[in-house]
Amino acid sequence: MISFEILKECGRSRRGRITTPHGTVETPIFMPVGTQGTVKAVLPEQLEALGAQIILGNTYHLFLRPGHHLVREVFGSLHNMMKWDHPILTDSGGFQVFSLGPLRKIKEEGVYFSSHLDGSKRFISPEISIEIQESLGSDIMMAFDECPALPCSDDYMIESMHRTTRWAKRCLEAKKSDNALFGITQGGTNLELRRMHLAEMTELPFDGFSIGGLSVGETKEEMYRMLEEVPHLLPAEKPRYLMGVGTPRDIVKGILEGVDMFDCVMPTRNARNAQLFTRSGTMNIKRAEYERDTRPVDERCSCYTCRNFSRAYLRHLYKAGEYLSPILNSIHNLHFYLDLVAEARKRIEEGTIAEFYREISSIYER
Repeated sequence: MISFEILKECGRSRRGRITTPHGTVETPIFMPVGTQGTVKAVLPEQLEALGAQIILGNTYHLFLRPGHHLVREVFGSLHNMMKWDHPILTDSGGFQVFSLGPLRKIKEEGVYFSSHLDGSKRFISPEISIEIQESLGSDIMMAFDECPALPCSDDYMIESMHRTTRWAKRCLEAKKSDNALFGITQGGTNLELRRMHLAEMTELPFDGFSIGGLSVGETKEEMYRMLEEVPHLLPAEKPRYLMGVGTPRDIVKGILEGVDMFDCVMPTRNARNAQLFTRSGTMNIKRAEYERDTRPVDERCSCYTCRNFSRAYLRHLYKAGEYLSPILNSIHNLHFYLDLVAEARKRIEEGTIAEFYREISSIYER
């Protein structure tokens, strides 16, 4: 189980602490994404040095490879397998399954789909999702949900929301462990539907709640409108998690509106594509202008990459296709994201979180 306490509030923003069987998590927090049992290009000890407190694992991918039974029988838990003795949150697999499009078929009992690896026929239900996550030994599990791509009709969204609620109840009934379980709220960009689903889901005894179904095709303006209206409607005494979002500005906006937890592949995925986040905006390190630039990526950054290497060297590594390129770039980007939420925690304590959002917005407006 977990516990959650709020240490300080500033407007709608919350500075809190989640206590789990594998340690405490200071919130607001960003969770690096370790899809297949690893945060790509970063060692576990490097994650610790960066200040990562909790990471995310992916139920769908670990179900397909190496398989949750193998993880449990050979290693005992995902923590042991990847040598990460800190909290782990696992998503339910719902988003990945539904992103398969024509390769999947939704039924009331669950979702039938073809593996993206070998085309084999597979099936995940709410009960199987919980079985997988319990086998992995997650500190925080997510209920199996349907995440409709936007835009979609209100009729379909309502049908999907009710199915997600029915599946949520089945997840709660299937849970055999003391692992925490969060419910996922949907509703797209229709505030009335969001409120309808919140009312359904918050009646259920989940340990926390997440906001799903954003950053899946809607405009930035629509997403921000939902962030201004939805988080504070969730139970105040439980953690609030915004799934799969997003840019530095998105995260601080979510914090401003009362969100506690975030995850996104952006820092590591963009690092592999030569995009770096700095206190002056994004930088594409493969550009020719950095060929002879001996300055660090960000002269105000204290990460290992910036303390030791130049823009010119990082550009060379990327252009040469060296393995060190995604490693050093990922270390920098993850440091930036983790430092961003650490600064947000400090600003909440100081009562200046709104000013911090304005600062970040001026840099990352687009």
